[in-house]
Amino acid sequence: MADEHQKNAELKVNVMIITVSDTRTKETDKSGKLMKQLLQENGHHIHTYTIVKDEEAEIKAVLEKGCQDSAIDAVLLNGGTGIAYRDVTIEVVEEILDKEIPGFGEIFRVLSYQEDIGSSAILSRATAGVSNHTAVFSTPGSTGAVKLAMNKLIVPELGHVVNEIKKDRK
Repeated sequence: MADEHQKNAELKVNVMIITVSDTRTKETDKSGKLMKQLLQENGHHIHTYTIVKDEEAEIKAVLEKGCQDSAIDAVLLNGGTGIAYRDVTIEVVEEILDKEIPGFGEIFRVLSYQEDIGSSAILSRATAGVSNHTAVFSTPGSTGAVKLAMNKLIVPELGHVVNEIKKDRK
């Protein structure tokens, strides 16, 4: 059983990265660059990388496009997950999910509490799920949060998650 899990975890996937920010550019987007780097170092392919404003309509249009593209296995978002008025990523993500993966957000907040930011971890609304047979992970936009989520949760399980989503697809 462990060998099968490892085989599934090693599956290489096509990923769309979406940075949600009103101020970042491709030159200043450290978190998006870090996601790209960590995925590529682990053999995954970056299908698309884009930056969108923290506006519901813009996030939804790009996210839905990614989830409807059969060439994309997973969409990773960073930014817009806090509790400020302009933070609307989670509202958009939750609206399009067919299934939630609650353990992602729960474990991310525990790890954040233990390893990084202490009680401020309660402000994170990081989430994950499945939309149209596509894995969706939404992390805070800070580089530290992205590094934690990618190294501890997303990269180790991405292939396994995608395999589980795709295995029953007809």
